[in-house]
Amino acid sequence: MQLKDDCFAFGGELIPVAEAHAELGRRLQVCTRSVDVPVGSSSGRVLADDVVSDRDVPPHANTAVDGYAFRFSDLGETADGWLKLVGSAGAGHPWVGELPPGAAVRVLTGAVLPAAADTVVMEEDADLRGQRVFVPAGLKRGANARSAGEDLQAGAAVLRAGRRLGPAEAGVLAALGRTSVKVRTRLRIAVLSSGDELAEPGGALGTGQVYDSNRAMLCALASEAGADVSDLGIMGDRAEDVREAFSRAVRLHDLLIVSGGMSESEEDHVRRLLNDTGSLYFWRLAVKPGRPVGLGQFAETPVVGLPGNPVAAFVMFLVVARPVIARLGGEDWTFPSGVPGTCGFTYRKKIGRREFLRVRRHSAEQPEVLELFPRGGAGILSSVVWADGLAVLPEDVGEVRLGQPVSWIPFRGLLD
Repeated sequence: MQLKDDCFAFGGELIPVAEAHAELGRRLQVCTRSVDVPVGSSSGRVLADDVVSDRDVPPHANTAVDGYAFRFSDLGETADGWLKLVGSAGAGHPWVGELPPGAAVRVLTGAVLPAAADTVVMEEDADLRGQRVFVPAGLKRGANARSAGEDLQAGAAVLRAGRRLGPAEAGVLAALGRTSVKVRTRLRIAVLSSGDELAEPGGALGTGQVYDSNRAMLCALASEAGADVSDLGIMGDRAEDVREAFSRAVRLHDLLIVSGGMSESEEDHVRRLLNDTGSLYFWRLAVKPGRPVGLGQFAETPVVGLPGNPVAAFVMFLVVARPVIARLGGEDWTFPSGVPGTCGFTYRKKIGRREFLRVRRHSAEQPEVLELFPRGGAGILSSVVWADGLAVLPEDVGEVRLGQPVSWIPFRGLLD
């Protein structure tokens, strides 16, 4: 099972976000396994095992520039003077021999430093006359030289298990000589929508219907979080439809994400199904937007129930579903603490509720001045396109004013 089977008691009170995060962390268990993939295909995957360097990178001292390598002590206290040119070296073509006193070797960027050489003068700073090189004063010992193990040292922990790999990590793995890496299998997520008012995009709209925007949005968000996603369509507002859709979905998926059906009316069959089976583990958060959100399970598969309003579904995916995906997938991910910003607005809210405001950068000042979307409706999905991220107003804050500091989370920080 991915969820522990002891139920979290909740009553009519709203649950703080921090408490919900602690609860999902306590209940959820990693359900993915380890597989080998080529390093070049590892971007976006979660590392299964620690990576420890088995060698120095680079394996030898080398030059960072085109120039002339020499023994710094040959210049004396003035650190300038003439050296005799005795050979040349290029990347992959080292100069072989013992460097005589007072000698220099012509080197190209990346070339192995000759034995005993410890400093390189840049080509444009040196004066070459025949087989003699003049080094001007002012150069420091070790200038333009890179030591063995400067990047990575043998025995060092390079990458920790749980890290989401990207292009830079793929490069580091290749630098270690790795051709493959152990990663977690991708989490298999089913996405469903609930509601008779929803119609498939591309089809005709009936009276009172709207196109289902949530499913496409949530599928894209889950894919960005590194999962393999199945779009399972729209469930009608009937208990038997919800149960049948859930029964099909849990056979092949590690997680169900459902939007709609999580409120308190007689037509909210998602919440009713989870509640009636005794597996609704938390419900109704002290947040805006997105109060009717919950975590439960059907059979042995976790279920995240999101609000039906598109903005609330988007925000609560980031706040609740994203940490669930990380936990189940073995990813070392924590909810971002936010970065400093400055209010370009004044806003009042209820004490005891955490609010996530849609904001965008209004200037390049530091901390950045944030502009608030002028309308607060949870159904205005275009506001998320307009915004750069979410300003976070904690439970104990009742008002923020123009020019006041505020913490905000760029959208990218919630998906990385």
